[in-house]
Amino acid sequence: MESTIGRKSGGGFFEGFYRLLMRRNSVYVTFVIAGAFAGERAVDYGIHKLWEHNNVGKRYEDISVLGTRQSEE
Repeated sequence: MESTIGRKSGGGFFEGFYRLLMRRNSVYVTFVIAGAFAGERAVDYGIHKLWEHNNVGKRYEDISVLGTRQSEE
């Protein structure tokens, strides 16, 4: 009778993650740099949209009278 207590045959998520990304240092470093860049872009986009949503009507682009001269009559 075989013992199944030892190791799973299919592995788990973390084992697959390790096999895919962390075995070679160059792949791991590339993954970290790409993840940091993508995360920075996502946070920047989200904060920008949140700021625009909270400041509707207060921005320079939203005020129609700015940038136009009144005629002197």
